[in-house]
Amino acid sequence: MFVTPLARVGNFYQRIFDELGFKTKRYIREEVGDHLLFTSASTGGDKLLLLGHLDTVHLPGVFTDFHLDKEWIYGPGVCDMKGGNHVAITALRRVKSTFGKIADIDLLLVSDEETGSDDSKAISSALAKQYAACLVFEAAGVHDEVVVGRKGVGTFTIHIQGKAAHAGNHYLSGANANLVAAHMIIDLTHLTSVEHGSTVNAGEISGGVGANTISPHSKIVVEIRYTQHKERDRLLAAIERIVNTSYVVGVTSKLSGGIQRDVMQPNSEQSSLISKLEKIVGEHLATEQRGGVSDANVIAAAGVPTLDGFGPYGDGDHTLDERASRKSFQRRVSQVSKILLAYNGIKGGQRTQ
Repeated sequence: MFVTPLARVGNFYQRIFDELGFKTKRYIREEVGDHLLFTSASTGGDKLLLLGHLDTVHLPGVFTDFHLDKEWIYGPGVCDMKGGNHVAITALRRVKSTFGKIADIDLLLVSDEETGSDDSKAISSALAKQYAACLVFEAAGVHDEVVVGRKGVGTFTIHIQGKAAHAGNHYLSGANANLVAAHMIIDLTHLTSVEHGSTVNAGEISGGVGANTISPHSKIVVEIRYTQHKERDRLLAAIERIVNTSYVVGVTSKLSGGIQRDVMQPNSEQSSLISKLEKIVGEHLATEQRGGVSDANVIAAAGVPTLDGFGPYGDGDHTLDERASRKSFQRRVSQVSKILLAYNGIKGGQRTQ
């Protein structure tokens, strides 16, 4: 029986969590690789969720080299985000070594983050409600910042239907779908508000059949990104209005798509969580906001205080030059170990060797 590369990665992680005493729940994806939820014992108190992903953007066999020097570790996923998973696992091993058992700390690894989490986001959102807080292990900032905000993102397709006609003999009989697309692209682009951190990008267009034919169809693929819920609502209403505008008589338009991951917006509960973690680790946690999205968006949108960027700092992610800082690894493992030791639901256990 063929086992997909992602399934092999998942099986590797399951062996690690079996040794740590976790139970495994699989959310089956036979053609790719399962999402994996690793659950520890529950004491009935508040629970902490750790979140990572199994997949990378690299195709099997394309980028397989792993090596290191005095400053950096190189290889697929060392930054995005096997490195972050390693931080979480190393910290959990320290909890197990200190107390003999892990409780009230679970870890979810999804297998589709790099492709938009289309399958896993409903699972993540439903599970989120069981937890008092969530730490996500995407890469840290350049100065080991944790991430408190991420833009929301939505992708939409506008299908425009016109009427074909001979461009020479029957020009006025046609209804030009491409002309409507041109009007829409201008109006969509004008929705961008740099001041409010909102962008609208008509990134892909297609249409028509040839220079001598009035275009009977056109298509626009649009992405929106935003930093505030009120901007999301403004953009969604404006796109609907544009799609329903009659720019050319005889042309109709249809909108599909939607929000992929909603905005991760800083809030007071998140600030309280940062203050709590700073007391635990004994140092200031620098923070930053990012334009890119992660599964932190999904958990935050479910109303759970969420912090991202607990992996090591790295760069070159999504390229063949991906690397992660060894110094950052050491700092993150130290910080996360302190956090998980504090959150572990079983105290006063016997240290095991």
